[in-house]
Amino acid sequence: MKLHGTDGDLTVASRNFPTNLGGLCQKGWTAAELLQSPDRLLTPLMRMSKEAELRPVSWEQALDRIAQEIQAVQQQFGPDAVGVFGGGGLTNEKAYLLGKFARVALRSSQIDYNGRFCMSSAAAASIKALGVDRGLPFPLTDIRKTDVILLIGSNAAETMPPIMQHFEAQAKNGGSLIVVDPRATKTCEGATLHLQITPGTDAALANGLLHVAIKEGYIDSAFIAERTSGFEKVRHLALSYWPDRVERITGIPEKQLMQAAKLLGTAKTAMILTARGPEQQSNGVENVLAFINVALALGKVGKPYCGYGCLTGQGNGQGGREHGQKADQLPGYRKLDNPEHRAHIAKVWGVDEKDLPMPGCSAYEMLDRLGTNDGVRALLVFGSNLTVSAPRAGHVQARLDALDFLVVTDFFLSETAERADVVLPSAQWAEEEGTMTNLEGRVLYRGRATDPPESVRTDLEIISSLAERLGAKSRFSCVPREVFTELRAATAGGVADYAGITYERIKNEEGVFWPCPSEDHPGTPRMFQERFGTPDGRARFHRVEFRGAAEQPDQEYPLYLTTGRVMAQYQSGTQTRRVAKLLEMAPRAFVQIHPSMARMYGIEEGDAVQLTTRRGKATAAAQLTNTIRMDTVFMPFHFAGQGRANLLTNPALDPTSKMPEFKVCAVRIKKGMEC
Repeated sequence: MKLHGTDGDLTVASRNFPTNLGGLCQKGWTAAELLQSPDRLLTPLMRMSKEAELRPVSWEQALDRIAQEIQAVQQQFGPDAVGVFGGGGLTNEKAYLLGKFARVALRSSQIDYNGRFCMSSAAAASIKALGVDRGLPFPLTDIRKTDVILLIGSNAAETMPPIMQHFEAQAKNGGSLIVVDPRATKTCEGATLHLQITPGTDAALANGLLHVAIKEGYIDSAFIAERTSGFEKVRHLALSYWPDRVERITGIPEKQLMQAAKLLGTAKTAMILTARGPEQQSNGVENVLAFINVALALGKVGKPYCGYGCLTGQGNGQGGREHGQKADQLPGYRKLDNPEHRAHIAKVWGVDEKDLPMPGCSAYEMLDRLGTNDGVRALLVFGSNLTVSAPRAGHVQARLDALDFLVVTDFFLSETAERADVVLPSAQWAEEEGTMTNLEGRVLYRGRATDPPESVRTDLEIISSLAERLGAKSRFSCVPREVFTELRAATAGGVADYAGITYERIKNEEGVFWPCPSEDHPGTPRMFQERFGTPDGRARFHRVEFRGAAEQPDQEYPLYLTTGRVMAQYQSGTQTRRVAKLLEMAPRAFVQIHPSMARMYGIEEGDAVQLTTRRGKATAAAQLTNTIRMDTVFMPFHFAGQGRANLLTNPALDPTSKMPEFKVCAVRIKKGMEC
């Protein structure tokens, strides 16, 4: 993407870059409109008491108040009484400095971010099985040259439209695409095969595919023996997932299961790609591990045009999870509970290793205890709209209101910012320099195209100013290049090693793939060619028994609810709901229902439908479609008000990744009042 313009009039133009080949979705084409939006925050806002209204104040007043409140809360309740919640859209520099701010300036263990709600299950599974989490361990362009792709739980045609160029090229080259989804989405329109799965049964499908692969002789015995461990336990389990049993669990006809297994098993090259569908579940890590088992058994990992990968869901979803925003993590994918890792980071930061806190709570666990005696009492939020995006959103909203002090940094007065004691206006994407890391592990440079409004500051400036007021012993630069230089040193020798990456290299080489340990290193576009990232270099099989979703339909709540995105909106909609063209395309929430199911409830197209779960109620307009399973309803999660999908979702957490179960819960429906 490039920006063009004079006299402050900016427009977006495409750029022929390897990942998107000049393609942009509607959100990209309209992104410049946000820079001059009339809704934009242009001055700090503050309320003098909980009952008072937000009103404009100076930066000095706002920052002094924040520092005073932090110190007061920590003096009374301890360092962990102040928490930080970050975002997957922050640049690498901001994610890094925010993690440092929490551990050094606040001395708090309480930091996590909204990426916990997106890629954490795939990340945890990749580390368990392959030793490294990098969304795609191969370049995106490899998709074009692979024979078969199994795509699970992604509607890429609507959520990542530019990527579809690679899938279309793969089809033109004679390749096959298998899509697993409870809905026949736009992505399915170009698929060879659509497996319309019952929500929450992904592990059973993966085990069924492995069963067929074993029975039909598709597995790569030499690869398994030479490059993996643990297959026998998995093989024994898979033998109990015969096709007709899998059909009863998943709803996928035995014939389609056999067809999918044959396509994968007889292909010379193949990829298995997961997204939020199987990942945003209370068994999300196991779901992903089960599909990695299939890829490993077929010998389709660590070879050209093969591999397992995760389609990252946020702008800096990959980089945002590498540099310290997660509760248990230090920069470069180092771990807070590892003495060697702590010592390395403490040296870079110039602090005593003993002063670094140990791991804190994950995102929802932190939010669930806000305002309690043993939880966070003051919270700083950067780039997240929790009242719309968090599961069990009504409860999270109540917990935010129970805080002693809430600070939100954002471009607009989001639904979360409206509840804050102090709101800080930050610079937007075109107004600051920095780097981001895409789903293939390619570190990208994002230049500053225009100046921010005079009264607006960058997140780095905000973090630096607060650290200074809090008497931080380590330096907090607000210059992106200086922060990136420190980030390089902090990641040196780590899994996500950026030591050899510079701004100049990124610009000259159209991005640099990590790991890149030195400036004369070419970077690593393709991983696992010779060994995996485990201590012995072997990939790990994991025995995964299907257990199903935490909440199943019953007499009281007879249907499945699943949630997701639409093309014209993004995340909580804080930005996209303020772009006229996008709002025209997708103006409000809706509920997709199969026509046969709708008739049973007397619901017609456009009728208001009330959805109820054990967490709450939401109302939206009915959209009748035969592309969805009869036992399932779908609702997008971008909207606020009575159409807020996350009022309904289940916060049941995956025990490893702490991912909430956004993708499946039990729901009842009825024809509602006008919405």
